[in-house]
Amino acid sequence: MLSIVKSAALLGMEGYIVDVEVDVSNGLPGFSIVGLPDTAVRESTERVRSALKNSGLDFPMKRITVNLAPADLRKEGPAYDLPIAVGILAATGQIDPNRLNGHGVLGELSLDGSVRTVTGVLPTALVLREKGFSGLVVPEANGKEASLVGGLSVYPVTSLMGLVKFLRGEQDILLHPEDINFLDGEERGGLLDFAEVKGQFLARRALEVAAAGGHNVIMVGPPGSGKTMLARRLPTILPQLTLEEAFEVTKIYSLAGLLQPQQPLVRERPFRSPHHNASASSLIGGGRIPKPGEISLAHFGVLYLDEMPEFPRDALEALRQPLEDGIVTISRVQAALTYSARFQLIASLNPCPCGYFGDNSRPCSCTPAMIQRYLNRLSGPLLDRIDLQIDVPRLEYQDLESGVQPESSAHILQRVEQAREIQWERFNGLGISCNAHMGAKETRHFCIMTPGGVRLLKEAFRQLQLSARVHDRIKKVARTIADLEGSAEIKEQHVAEALQYRGLNRHSRQ
Repeated sequence: MLSIVKSAALLGMEGYIVDVEVDVSNGLPGFSIVGLPDTAVRESTERVRSALKNSGLDFPMKRITVNLAPADLRKEGPAYDLPIAVGILAATGQIDPNRLNGHGVLGELSLDGSVRTVTGVLPTALVLREKGFSGLVVPEANGKEASLVGGLSVYPVTSLMGLVKFLRGEQDILLHPEDINFLDGEERGGLLDFAEVKGQFLARRALEVAAAGGHNVIMVGPPGSGKTMLARRLPTILPQLTLEEAFEVTKIYSLAGLLQPQQPLVRERPFRSPHHNASASSLIGGGRIPKPGEISLAHFGVLYLDEMPEFPRDALEALRQPLEDGIVTISRVQAALTYSARFQLIASLNPCPCGYFGDNSRPCSCTPAMIQRYLNRLSGPLLDRIDLQIDVPRLEYQDLESGVQPESSAHILQRVEQAREIQWERFNGLGISCNAHMGAKETRHFCIMTPGGVRLLKEAFRQLQLSARVHDRIKKVARTIADLEGSAEIKEQHVAEALQYRGLNRHSRQ
């Protein structure tokens, strides 16, 4: 007898419906799965067999053939355990298959018949809703995640036997309530604060500009000057994720298996800080079937690269295209997948290998050739894509013991949100959220400078021999500075401040 149970599979962030076709026929006992299954799917045979027997259900001693259609797309992961088990029960007449019409099924089975959590439930639920499905059976731990998708009845199950009793009409499964209002009334607590940062007024101002316009930042300074401390506090002055942004970030974290059952929606902007021995694949994403990398996990958040020159050169160069486009495309023989990667890059480095070049309190032991070789690990095209390049000098004793209370993140956030409001109104309907994301056309249209600003930028372009890309990025930063001031025009002082954030360009001319 043949039965068909509906499930779904993901290829990157896109999904498609999978028909789990189960045929139970006479012949030598056997259990085979076809339809391009990976190792985890092929191992379902043993998990399903044990789960059925240990749940007190009959496992047919016949020939069982499972086809995962469409057969030309690879299936991976253990999420097909539950639909395969349900298909066998339906094919052998142990349950009524009609009760699953219009429903998808996902879940991994333990040997005792309990249902384990799986990854990718949110994007899968979105696919099912788009295809007109009315319900979804998921592991209980994934119930909150699936309930984020409105218009889809979510049936959380803890065991195979519990689902069987529901399909037999012996007991009900309590529907998980729809709840998409996770952001309403959410207080931002337990975060770091800029009030803890002593001194470093230029760096604090630069990070405020970066937060207001979504700009990338690189900080240069000796060890212990506070670069990491500053970077980790940037998310505290970024506007909270909108519901639409939170859904996008959550989809990526669901695919990566990083969602917590008690927090099914990512509410805060991500902060990712990979170690400098990270490979290009771990940053960009990779694998035989590519998975999201650190830049995608930092989508709508911050990617912090500490000791940036220590990262592999190929890993750094791979950042160039995502920094421009906000997406990353990973090509493999089996698939070419595209993941979102609209992140804000914050990087730090020492001024030289020993870290003390230009430090007044400690001599540098590096030769000029060593320093140049160290800085050359960052290519010109990569530096061109970093809007703000600032020096973070060593703090003096009076800075640490000063009685002046630094400004808190809450006060800085107010100015950042006001500047972002101006940008949201400016770019309404253009698909742009902040100044850093403007293209060449938008930059020409919205970055109107006064005559004094034009003269200053022209002179800087000539003296520093700036590229066309840097020219546009300076205008974007100046636009953000003007927005923080509430100015419709970009004035000379706005351009002057934007130019002072090109520290590495000045060093390269010395």
